[in-house]
Amino acid sequence: MSPDVFAWVALAVAAGAFVQGATGMGFALVVAPVLGLLAPALLPISLLVLMLPLNALIAWRERHAIDLRGTKWISLGRVLGTFGGLWVLVVLPLNQLNILIGVSTIAAVLVSWLAPAFAPGRKAFVSTGVITGITETATGIGGPPLALVYQHMPVATLRASVALCFLIGELVSLLVLALDGRLQAELLLPVGWMLPALAAGLILSQLVHRTINARFLRQFVLVFALVSGVLVLWQ
Repeated sequence: MSPDVFAWVALAVAAGAFVQGATGMGFALVVAPVLGLLAPALLPISLLVLMLPLNALIAWRERHAIDLRGTKWISLGRVLGTFGGLWVLVVLPLNQLNILIGVSTIAAVLVSWLAPAFAPGRKAFVSTGVITGITETATGIGGPPLALVYQHMPVATLRASVALCFLIGELVSLLVLALDGRLQAELLLPVGWMLPALAAGLILSQLVHRTINARFLRQFVLVFALVSGVLVLWQ
């Protein structure tokens, strides 16, 4: 990885950690398109590994607000969807995987903008878990479905519940990818280089997560993700 590429990826990691720490969503939406453009070979392994400490800390920070019922059903669907994501990785070459990243990012943004308010039930949670399992295992992006299902709940509940769902799902995805021989050492080395940027973003989020205008920042994340998805498709 060249110094220029490293600098841009590190900046994306710091920004993604800040946004997710503050709002509960956005890390993969910020980082995955940048990796897709500059270092596609790192997807999805490095992205999934980076998200482990991030989501563990967010879930612990607001553990009192976790929706355990929803997390349980989402995790069940997540396990089922993981195998669909592995199938996508097997059948798609790298350039088509970039197309999938771009299309899934844009679609997730549009759905998040257009969906009406609703109270999620068991079917919504399970289906969200299945979709997240497929997209996150294949591309590293799984946040939009989770943010969508929790978008009308208190901000603390969204942040903590999405973080716990992510944490469980990422462990499942990494286990399945490891069993398939895709968890290679050369994909883990860049993760160590990115940890200081991850920590910086998360520390900054600690300063603002109680007072930030979450609605405004969510709109910012969605606009950024939309532009990033278009850039990935253009590339």
